[in-house]
Amino acid sequence: MKPRPSFPARLDTSNDSAKPKALLGATRVVTPQTAMRGAAPVALASPTGVGLDSSAVRRRMVQKLAEQGLQDSVVLEAMGRIERHRFVDSALVNQAYEDTSLPIGLGQTISKPNVVARMITLLREAPGLQAAPGLPALPLGRVLEIGTGCGYQAAVLSLVAREVYSMERLRGLHDKAKENLRPMRLPNVHLMFGDGMLGYPKGAPYSAIIAAAGGEAVPQAWIDQLAVGGRIVAPMQTTAGQQALVVIDKTPQGLQQSLLEAVHFVPLKSGIA
Repeated sequence: MKPRPSFPARLDTSNDSAKPKALLGATRVVTPQTAMRGAAPVALASPTGVGLDSSAVRRRMVQKLAEQGLQDSVVLEAMGRIERHRFVDSALVNQAYEDTSLPIGLGQTISKPNVVARMITLLREAPGLQAAPGLPALPLGRVLEIGTGCGYQAAVLSLVAREVYSMERLRGLHDKAKENLRPMRLPNVHLMFGDGMLGYPKGAPYSAIIAAAGGEAVPQAWIDQLAVGGRIVAPMQTTAGQQALVVIDKTPQGLQQSLLEAVHFVPLKSGIA
């Protein structure tokens, strides 16, 4: 039996040894409007704090996300709880709650709030997480994040998943993420320094894999480490040479792939630095 880390969360899955039949078992093109399911906007608590520490600042960001069509109340609540300004350089804190990506050093960026919320929402819309009609989606189980960056997305994921394994190939960013996340004391977030293209087999199988860098194809290691019923959300280079979000569902019959909207992420690279 393959050893696994002794963390409390475990992903219940049947037939996790099933292998996909083909990478492009089925492909469909989905627009952001048709991909989103309606849900009541989250109602955040009364504003507290001052300046960027005020919950009113984050509430305004959440309201803007809802106006853009993001309606998953669980994701919106998580976005409203995590203080994004604590993950950006001091010179950029005044832009922390704008819907823009920001540099975090070593040629990398923190993704736009809209993109973070969108990708996590897509993870939660995996068919294997859908309960009976009228009931909320089941919570995410064990999630693998490729590209920790400054740690912001891992912090948001910690509020919607049972366990988060986050891999970073750049030592400087890995250390920065640890420094950013340490005061938050998130027991279900585990940061690893290593080659994200190889995934993290010791934590597999994963109910979801999310990537913050895009390559020409989704690495086979991610496919292998995804549980049956799980979902990958990642940027990928299209035949036209542009990047687009791709969703891959691993079913007992094979893989199903959906190509979504255009995005712009840093390149997916192998090795460590």
